[in-house]
Amino acid sequence: MKLNIKKFIIIGAMAVFGLVTPLFAQQITKFAVVDTARVYQAFYKNSAPVRNYERKRTEFQNEIDSVTKELQNLHTRKLEYDRKGDKENSRAIQAQITEKSNYLTEYTAAKNDELQTLKKELQNNDAFYKRLYSIIQSVAEREGYSMVLSLQQANAVLWYSPSVDLTNAVIYELGLRF
Repeated sequence: MKLNIKKFIIIGAMAVFGLVTPLFAQQITKFAVVDTARVYQAFYKNSAPVRNYERKRTEFQNEIDSVTKELQNLHTRKLEYDRKGDKENSRAIQAQITEKSNYLTEYTAAKNDELQTLKKELQNNDAFYKRLYSIIQSVAEREGYSMVLSLQQANAVLWYSPSVDLTNAVIYELGLRF
């Protein structure tokens, strides 16, 4: 009989310990980050819009390289005229240099704006991002993360588990203290 009482006490103590322990356990919040730009590029690298963007970027860079080479040649010619003391040709070349430099500056600014617009259009593809956020949620839940942050934007939360949302508790506490 003593043995049965001891077993009962031990089993009871273990049951109480098993019920009380989770109350004192601290939930660990796991955070993750996602580089959405890299995901986007990997997902769409073979799509026509991305190929179009890359083609335009290459064309623009080729034009910039070509004009830069022309400017270098003009500078070399100007130095030769300066060495020879030919001020008239030196001034003419300087005018060409100024004209080409202004063109290059304006061209580069305009094409960079155009590329930025194309890039934003690619990144604002709603169907892609709806699917992306759904997959982020699925992966985060499966891997045990409570919150996923964007790598590009310092404070952009892509997904979070409601278990880490303290909003209702804060509202409740504020109501109690006012």
